[in-house]
Amino acid sequence: MLDTATYTPRLKTLFRDSIKAAMKEEFGYKNEMQIPRLDKIVLNIGCGAEAVRDSKKAKSAVEDLTAIAGQKAVTTKAKKSIAGFRVREEMPLGAKVTLRGDRMYDFLDRLIGIAMPRIRDFRGVKPSFDGRGNFAMGVKEHIVFPEIEFDKVDEVWGMDIIITTTAATDAEAKALLKHFNMPFNA
Repeated sequence: MLDTATYTPRLKTLFRDSIKAAMKEEFGYKNEMQIPRLDKIVLNIGCGAEAVRDSKKAKSAVEDLTAIAGQKAVTTKAKKSIAGFRVREEMPLGAKVTLRGDRMYDFLDRLIGIAMPRIRDFRGVKPSFDGRGNFAMGVKEHIVFPEIEFDKVDEVWGMDIIITTTAATDAEAKALLKHFNMPFNA
């Protein structure tokens, strides 16, 4: 059993020991609190039409996302009915989870170090920022994570990963993620 009182994630230690100093030097911050840091990581799986036909698909997505994240995922439900898609209000359509603190750093470590190298034909991620220092990316197959047992998967889901930072600009956020070894392709 892991002793959580003394355990500190590898990337959290890396941030505290070397990334903070590198960012302060690179951007010339006067105050320690100006240095951008990770705020949260949001993971989302949308089941789409599969969940409309079979309500167990959304439950399967929640279980898979819970295994990947290491904390309980919540079911996302339809906000309103759409007759053309056969969606009714409050119908389960997917799963999401928000990671903060140590779990966030652990997930980022597994994403960069284990999951991304397992993606087929991987050539880096497109630097997709929103203008406020937040990064979004997608994974076409959630089975690239080691927590998912390939033999027991009934459906392969796509997954959205949103990394929220405290950076004021996209350049600062990109530099922060590069220090965490995020493999950008441009």
